[in-house]
Amino acid sequence: MNDRPTGPAADQPSDRPTGPAAGELSDRATGPVPGTAPAAPAATAATAATAAPVMVAARVEVCGEAPVVAGCPLPVAGGGREVVRVLAAPITPLDLLCATGASYFGTPAVPYVPGVQGVGTVGGRLVWFPTAAGMAAGDGSMAELAPARAEELVELPAGTDPFAMAALGLSAVAAYLALTWRGELADGEQVLVLGGGGVVGQAAIQLARLAGARRVVAAARSEDGMRRARRAGADAVVPLGPVARAVPGRRIAPEADGGRAGAETVTDGGRAGAETVAGQVEELARRLAAVCDGPVDLVLDPLFGVPAAAAARTLRNGGRLVNLGGSASETCPLDSATLRSRSLRLLGYTNNELTREQRSAAITYVAQQSAAGRLRVEHEVVPLAQAADAWQRQAAGTTNGRIVLHTG
Repeated sequence: MNDRPTGPAADQPSDRPTGPAAGELSDRATGPVPGTAPAAPAATAATAATAAPVMVAARVEVCGEAPVVAGCPLPVAGGGREVVRVLAAPITPLDLLCATGASYFGTPAVPYVPGVQGVGTVGGRLVWFPTAAGMAAGDGSMAELAPARAEELVELPAGTDPFAMAALGLSAVAAYLALTWRGELADGEQVLVLGGGGVVGQAAIQLARLAGARRVVAAARSEDGMRRARRAGADAVVPLGPVARAVPGRRIAPEADGGRAGAETVTDGGRAGAETVAGQVEELARRLAAVCDGPVDLVLDPLFGVPAAAAARTLRNGGRLVNLGGSASETCPLDSATLRSRSLRLLGYTNNELTREQRSAAITYVAQQSAAGRLRVEHEVVPLAQAADAWQRQAAGTTNGRIVLHTG
């Protein structure tokens, strides 16, 4: 359902006049009461509409283009919805995907305010909240005020940095539950995190350690990604391929929070190379195994493709690989011999399958670790007024981590 009221809007006059129409005189002229000032002329409907309160928001007006910062009508509480005073709204890959108009959710009705999650206040409480912006009718978090369903608000602990929490959000939820719920990470196990320079990867490195992993190895494409993985605490970091910096004109495929949770991965368009796919898998598997302390117990894979096939070769008998995205490829050259000879378990994960209770519990855990200083991903804080430029930079992959809009 659209969040905008379907009856007369707060900034529009009612269809039923309650007295003489604006700009018209009553049939009974009654001059000013003695001793009082003459009455002020009635406002016209146009003046009343112009004077109605508005908020500042980033609005997608054309699919495939950056949002425009403009004034929008205020959201209305009611019907189980609260109005959140937004402090921080991340620009996530899911936002970018939906706004293209070519996502698996269909083409969104425009204009709309993007933002599938955010952090703000309701009644003096600091809360995290989700929205369906871009996936269904309604507006999202990239505004001064946003509508959210009351039962989906998650109160955050004291000491939570709203910008740090917004940067983590559903990406950290995906990393946490892919490791612990789907991957069944046990104390003392060794974990390999692919795409370690992305938000999902950075969070997974830290969350694996918090869950008791004895060793965490990461793999990343670019030099910047490898540095981010090291800063997140990886014991060793392996280049996924020829190391390359993100430069103008080369796109870094970002991670997403739902169906395509991924990691930073350089995509060069047509990829020329003498090596066969099998040779690439073998070479990467060798590099990964060289820095692991024996066989790996669990692989967290937001990439698929060659990286996943190579990582599978590092697993022990009965080892697990959890896939939560396809940033490298939608297909994977995993050979049957590797899969069968080691009785490997291949598992899929998506945030879209979580119950509200699972998601709330995971958000609470992530917030607790963030507030305690044990979990953080690199991010930039940018004013809402600069949303269009920030959107374009996030889409191009030329940012210092996740961009979070400061909307308050």
